[in-house]
Amino acid sequence: MSTSSYVSLGGLNVAPVLAELAADRVLPGTGVTPEQFWSALGQLVTELAPRNRALLARRDDLQAQIDAWHLAHPAAALPGDDYKAFLTRIGYLVPAPAPFQISTPDADDEIARVAGPQLVVPVMNARYALNAANARWGSLYDALYGTNAIDSANGSAAGSAFNPVRGARVVASARNFLDQAVPLQSGTHHDAVGYTVLGGNLTVALANGTVTAPADAAAFAGWTGEPSAPTAILLRHHGLHLELHFDRTHPIGSKDAAGIKDVVLESALTTIQDFEDSVAAVDAEDKALVYANWLGLMRGDLSA
Repeated sequence: MSTSSYVSLGGLNVAPVLAELAADRVLPGTGVTPEQFWSALGQLVTELAPRNRALLARRDDLQAQIDAWHLAHPAAALPGDDYKAFLTRIGYLVPAPAPFQISTPDADDEIARVAGPQLVVPVMNARYALNAANARWGSLYDALYGTNAIDSANGSAAGSAFNPVRGARVVASARNFLDQAVPLQSGTHHDAVGYTVLGGNLTVALANGTVTAPADAAAFAGWTGEPSAPTAILLRHHGLHLELHFDRTHPIGSKDAAGIKDVVLESALTTIQDFEDSVAAVDAEDKALVYANWLGLMRGDLSA
């Protein structure tokens, strides 16, 4: 892009596509005008550009000294004391700091406390980014039915049409999972005929007429719908969540004693929308696409 193709904003030469993105997508609703935004950014660039150039020059100087050392010591074994001393002398290696502590009081538990998988996706591809965001949660029923987690023995083959034998095994396996993740004070999820919320607590009615509750009251995290007939129950296990979805008119829920149509699991702690390592955003058009996809995800208007 030639210099004449840019627009001058805040003392900066800005690609028109980025100027349009800021004016049309980024700034509306923030109370910040395009003039204020570009003026502030121009001041930051003016202040920090010399420091950035100095850092880049320092990096080039270190690299030149390291290259020269290797040319002068082509047979040197690495790592070695001589090499370490050289790197220390030029400032590439510095002494270890004194012991210190850091804390993360404002970080989400999913980042600071809970161990588990994280999804990483290039935000440049809208379809990938949206699919990855949606993939944080997934149907346990679908995962069991559609994979070899349920074998094909004894009439349980998947086939081209729904197999009720396989479906029953899926439901039974999901109930086994519930008994492990969120055990009841008495009885089993296999015998549940109803889940309700009473006084802010989850109660589970069993086929034998008894009413029980989770063995760990903290496992109950919330619900949607009416307390006497929830449409979903949110449960918690080791910091991760699972949902029971209810619908007695659904093809699956109508055949379930408790009306459960699906069990949905939190399958990943976070979805990392990658702006760098897996993205080849090399020009203004690429960067505008990346930023626009991110804004679409944040605002819920991204379609893939």
